[in-house]
Amino acid sequence: MFVSEPTTPPDDPDAATPSGSGLTAEKRRRQGRVDELRERGANPYPYRFDRSHALAEVRSAHGGLEAGTETDAEVSVAGRIMLKRDTGKLIFATIQDRTDRIQLFISKAVVGDDAFDDIKQLDIGDWVGVHGTVMTTRAGELSVKTDRVELLSKAIRPLPDKWHGLTDTDTRFRQRYADLIVNEEARRAFHIRHEVISSFRRTLAAEGFIEVETPVLHVEAGGAHARPFGTHHHALGMPLYLRIALELHLKRLIVGGMERVYEIGRVFRNEGISTRHNPEFTMMELYQAFADWTDVMAITERLITQAARDTVGTTVIEIRGQQVDLAEPWPRLAMCDAVSERVGTTVHPSNDLDDVRAIADRHGAKYEPSWGAGRIIESLFEQLCEDDIVRPTFVTGHPVEISPLARVDRDDPFVTERFEIFCDSRELGNGYSELNDPVEQRARFEDEQAAKEAGDAERGTVDEDYLRALEYGMPPTGGLGIGMDRVAMLLAGVDSIREVVLFPTLRPEQF
Repeated sequence: MFVSEPTTPPDDPDAATPSGSGLTAEKRRRQGRVDELRERGANPYPYRFDRSHALAEVRSAHGGLEAGTETDAEVSVAGRIMLKRDTGKLIFATIQDRTDRIQLFISKAVVGDDAFDDIKQLDIGDWVGVHGTVMTTRAGELSVKTDRVELLSKAIRPLPDKWHGLTDTDTRFRQRYADLIVNEEARRAFHIRHEVISSFRRTLAAEGFIEVETPVLHVEAGGAHARPFGTHHHALGMPLYLRIALELHLKRLIVGGMERVYEIGRVFRNEGISTRHNPEFTMMELYQAFADWTDVMAITERLITQAARDTVGTTVIEIRGQQVDLAEPWPRLAMCDAVSERVGTTVHPSNDLDDVRAIADRHGAKYEPSWGAGRIIESLFEQLCEDDIVRPTFVTGHPVEISPLARVDRDDPFVTERFEIFCDSRELGNGYSELNDPVEQRARFEDEQAAKEAGDAERGTVDEDYLRALEYGMPPTGGLGIGMDRVAMLLAGVDSIREVVLFPTLRPEQF
């Protein structure tokens, strides 16, 4: 019998299995095999296996063998059985580990009758350890001529197949373990994510940044506009919040003289779920003393461009059918200029509030009664301009109202020295010249607190400890935050954040 692929979708308990019976019967059959092995004194779940090579290492060392070649190269490899074909006195099986797939050439004459019978009873999905020598078949397939096979873990549940288990996206995200087994694209996306984060770390280390860890539980939820998740510390009898940003603690370290710091960590925002948003996601934030927003713009380009080289081997990627070279200078687009061009009249935070509201009404941009002109301009930009951005672009000139931690632009007191990186209509990151005047920062915090008390749950509060830190003196500083999940999305070429988050947030499953 030739089994080309596992055939049972993981979300259908009554689906047919390779033997034609229901899932319950198939699980019972496989469990019976476990019981039988134990009765014989064998352990179907041994404690360890000593592997000499990963499968990719075998292929790298012997991939050039001519067809029909046998070697004396002994290997001990391990993997999950993905394919199995029984021709009577020969069994061909394909095993898969993290690095590659390779064929097993199993001869009854080599392994013996009893062992061959045991191998015949192995199922797709079982983990096995294999001892043998490297060879190629007459067809040129690199293989391990097997001397001995050890069952390392019995798969009681059959694997999903391509037609059911991989087209049901909800099942893929809920059962990521099954998705990773059978979906090469899923494995590729998470390899890219890993390489992106590793690349960032290498680049930042080379530029003299120190990686640090700051608290996840905050007394004040600050550093961004977002609704926090709340919790309670029973021993101290006090409310705490899961952090919505890394910013304020990292800037305390700049005050302390660490000069160049960064953190790659999880942040939590109690907001909607979409293809772009997951309530918990990974941020990289860095802060550089004696720098301003132009410096962190430059390092943004270096970080993401180098990550592309390290992950996909090129700086040229495809976005919406266009070939985009990340190594080319990224354009800059002033938010107010972009909005003004779309609406046909000058729009600026200094404009009369009623005039800005009227423009928003004409163009269908939503706003709240408590919003000033600056925040309404941001809503107009989101409504009219974001969708047109394809290649990475620095959007600059954010109004003061929506930038409580950024310095006022040295040439325009109504906007700040702040940028957001947009690509493919998605925000990838945010940076600015950091506000370091404690008096002005207090005034900004108090405006945030007033907006919060007026009903805006995403606004911040007055962080007295952070203000105290600023009173010790923070040097001129440039700061940057980048959403690592969205960079991974960009380089993996996927459209949903769930494709690059191993276990995205979902509604509870009903068992």
